[in-house]
Amino acid sequence: MIKPVIIGIAGASASGKSLLSETIYKELQDDLGEKSVCILKEDSYYKDQAHLDMDDRIKANYDHPNAFDHNLLMHHLNELKAGNSVEVPVYDYRIHTRVDKTLYFNARPIILLEGILLLVDKAIRQKLDTSVYMDTPLDICLLRRLQRDIEERDRTMESVITQYISSVRPMFLEFVEPSKQFADIIVPRGGRNRVAIDMIKARIKQMVQ
Repeated sequence: MIKPVIIGIAGASASGKSLLSETIYKELQDDLGEKSVCILKEDSYYKDQAHLDMDDRIKANYDHPNAFDHNLLMHHLNELKAGNSVEVPVYDYRIHTRVDKTLYFNARPIILLEGILLLVDKAIRQKLDTSVYMDTPLDICLLRRLQRDIEERDRTMESVITQYISSVRPMFLEFVEPSKQFADIIVPRGGRNRVAIDMIKARIKQMVQ
């Protein structure tokens, strides 16, 4: 069995991580086969908040490292590296906590791991075979976040802007942006950067040969 390679894709909220991951995922499936690659999201590892009432969940800081159960993520990465399957939590953005089910996640030769704080955590960084940072201007990220959260997560414009000012931007400046120094590849212009996509795909194919 080929030891899985893990590609970490980090950067600000709404910087294009998902678009880049999904593009690489689909194109590698076409090139290497459907069972060659999978996507694992850091967001799945937001801590369970079922013990809190909704008001407290809404007020929580979701952009601080303490918002995530990185210990569980590390355990799952170790299991996947060993070729084992894991049960990944399912997080619901509308209720700000996990739901009472998990997703059975099979190891694949290529694991695309995406999330805002992956490069902040030294233990996770050491598990990555290649790290990517999406270097997208914050004004673009805010516009994308507004559209996404209103359309997909039942948020109001006021709530999105309030959260952005109170936690998203400060946590980006404190944690996310400084983590760029740990990236192997820095991608400007978001998830549609064709040159970056081709370069990352070539790097991945080289690692799994």
